[in-house]
Amino acid sequence: MGFLERLTGTRRPAEGVAPRSAQEVRELLLSLGGGDVPWVVRGAAPEEEVEFVAEWRVREPAWWGFFRGRRVDRTVRIRTRLVPEDREVRALQEQWEVSWVDGTPRFARSRAYGRGQGRTVGGQWTFGRDEGGGRRLEETFRFDTAELTDPVRDAVLGAGWTWRAVTFGKL
Repeated sequence: MGFLERLTGTRRPAEGVAPRSAQEVRELLLSLGGGDVPWVVRGAAPEEEVEFVAEWRVREPAWWGFFRGRRVDRTVRIRTRLVPEDREVRALQEQWEVSWVDGTPRFARSRAYGRGQGRTVGGQWTFGRDEGGGRRLEETFRFDTAELTDPVRDAVLGAGWTWRAVTFGKL
């Protein structure tokens, strides 16, 4: 892998991994997330101009308490498009600011909005006590965009396809 590919976030499958068909990759992506995981991969709506969207489940009322209780103030969405002739998935990561109004999330493109392939890590900590009675800082929650990006990217690579990160322009 070249320096530029590493810098842009493009990853290629390991040597010897046989590429699966486009239909198998579609089915694989749609099978990711959901259930007890706080993110999901869904088919995109026509106006989204992509095939799939992987996103944190902040918009689902059943998950509002989970995210609000952890003071999540931003969310990530990965918009993807399959390019079967090149056996690659093009991905654009977007970050949105979240504000909580009366327990309901509001999303806005603001100074916290970003595009590209960056990684955001945040968390919540409290003071606790160690065995000797001394104080120590304990992490109670960690928000890491890699928890969403890595499983989706790894599934694509495991299917023998290239993960091409897109920073500017259209997918």
